[in-house]
Amino acid sequence: MKTKFNLLVLPLLFFAFLANAQSPEQNLEKLGLTLPEVGTPIANYVKWKQVGNLLYLSGTGPDVFGKVGAELTTEEAYHAARETGLEVIAIIKAATGDLSKVKQFVKVLGMVNSDPNFDKQPAVINGFSDLMVEIFGEKGKHARSAVGVAALPNNMAVEIEVIVELVN
Repeated sequence: MKTKFNLLVLPLLFFAFLANAQSPEQNLEKLGLTLPEVGTPIANYVKWKQVGNLLYLSGTGPDVFGKVGAELTTEEAYHAARETGLEVIAIIKAATGDLSKVKQFVKVLGMVNSDPNFDKQPAVINGFSDLMVEIFGEKGKHARSAVGVAALPNNMAVEIEVIVELVN
């Protein structure tokens, strides 16, 4: 009887888990976060392009400026990457209309406006990655590159590009 009981309970536990699962919008609200408005591109490009069920986002960055390791600390840059994450989520919402359409984050390229001696770019881009997991759960985990660059447009602290897979 014990085996039959366990087999009957498993589907009930699964459905209870689903009932308690929170949507990305609910997670944003729970964390007290609001999405910024999506601005217009600063040059001749679009903020996103959908090809099949993949959504490609152009690089975007925060309203935080300066070289990390010189004018900005790793912690300040971490928060700049987190701010960029909110902008990315706002762009995804503008592109799809519903954050629940995200099947998974596929690839992230994080660029850090770095002082030549700064070598903690992964710690900076963790600000973005941590936020995606807080909002999207397992769907927010992604393959990633975190690199230092000599300069970014308008002296932004970070710039992040994203590829997201959408549900069919």
